[in-house]
Amino acid sequence: MALGPRLDIRQSQSLVMTPQLQQAIKLLALSNLEIDAFVAGELEKNPLLDTLPVEETPRDAGGVDHIVEPPLLSAETGGSDDLIAQGLGGADSPLDVDHGADTFIDDGPGDRMAGGGGSGSLDMLGGSASGEAPDFDSFANPEPSLQEHLMDQARSALSGMDLLIAAQLIGQISEAGYLEANLLETAHAMGIALFDVERVLTVIHSFDPTGVGARSLAECLALQAREADRYDPCIQRLLANLDLLARGALPQLRRICAVDEEDLADMIRELRGYDPKPGLRFASDRATPVTPDLFVTRTAAGWGIEVNSDTLPRVLVNRTYYVELASGAQDRASKAWLADCLASANWLVKALDQRQKTIIKVASEIVRQQEDFFRKGVAHLKPLTLKAVADAIQMHESTVSRVTSNKYLSCPRGFYELKYFFTSGVAASDGDGAVSAEAVKSHIKALIATEEAHAILSDDTLVDLLRAKGMDIARRTVAKYREAMGIGSSVQRRRQKALKGKAA
Repeated sequence: MALGPRLDIRQSQSLVMTPQLQQAIKLLALSNLEIDAFVAGELEKNPLLDTLPVEETPRDAGGVDHIVEPPLLSAETGGSDDLIAQGLGGADSPLDVDHGADTFIDDGPGDRMAGGGGSGSLDMLGGSASGEAPDFDSFANPEPSLQEHLMDQARSALSGMDLLIAAQLIGQISEAGYLEANLLETAHAMGIALFDVERVLTVIHSFDPTGVGARSLAECLALQAREADRYDPCIQRLLANLDLLARGALPQLRRICAVDEEDLADMIRELRGYDPKPGLRFASDRATPVTPDLFVTRTAAGWGIEVNSDTLPRVLVNRTYYVELASGAQDRASKAWLADCLASANWLVKALDQRQKTIIKVASEIVRQQEDFFRKGVAHLKPLTLKAVADAIQMHESTVSRVTSNKYLSCPRGFYELKYFFTSGVAASDGDGAVSAEAVKSHIKALIATEEAHAILSDDTLVDLLRAKGMDIARRTVAKYREAMGIGSSVQRRRQKALKGKAA
């Protein structure tokens, strides 16, 4: 056979991921608040995009169209996998959106609350259902951080080089209030004597809150004992042997401190009144309220699932403005740019609608498979995998993973991340089905919470009790779940209860 160049024609099928299709897939993994930020960026770049305020009703004029609002969708609507399967990723390709359906005019619970339709229609910012604006003067000013609070005191107590040393040390105090710096290294770095650093640290120890700047737990408690005028030799010896106190070695502590049982109990009670982490009251990283992406409510027909409309922008394409721009005298480059803007705006509207449909479809299947949890609680949570949900709704497992990332669900039982409902399982003792790991943890926590001080449950006893409830679980698994919840062993719990009894 002769070797040489030649031309062949071959026919093959392939899936081409256009940039817009890739962006549509990335939108699935974003939360509603991240979508809001993404849309804000698109509004700055595209003059044909516009949004409607939440309280504004959609207009019927021909100038605007494609209003996207959080709809009440069913589990039969299409998902992003349909996009990929059909190769739909072009600039203005349709995403099977029925613009005449009622899904574009039904608002979520937040909108109905704003409109006064619900019995509990109170404004989220403190306003009333009458539409009054919230009183922003009632909001508290941000509290200073621990470092700011300490520096204010340092400026009043120190000056010159001492103030610079204090600033260096305060900057190395952790959020809990402990000094994480090495004094000798700090002295060498600043070119000063170690005595000067220790002297300034002594001044910092006098700052509020008491105990701040300590280098260990014993020093932190000692500073608070001095403040309370309780730092006697007995307390000093007790603080020097905190490891024995943690182990519950009370007889050994009584011999070291040279006190009787009653005096030791008083000393332990005194230590319990101190703050082991004094800096946390000035914690700068305050808890951020979780904003739900979905609402799950109980209805007469089952469960209703809605997208949180308060955190989603209402995006539309302003075709009136497009007509005005297109009617003017333009060159070829301007017309091409305007066409790109229109295609990009249409794509964004349709992609956001497709994202909502996919989220509703996945959430509906999760609620269907975990219905016992929503009805009865965490003890009835079932084992569930991404593949099980993906197979049920005929989507790819990666799509379900993206949808459940960074999404939170609000139901009558509280706020839960969608990932929470996917847990491993423990085999049932009767061989019928399996029990979720979260349900097992819930049972372990409930059993330990009800144990008496004179009858602490060992891991073997917990295994027997759980098997009596129909959970076939090994002892090492019980220990693993217990440690994951931060619960000590039976020996540690017995000592803790004994210490509480002494300090009570």
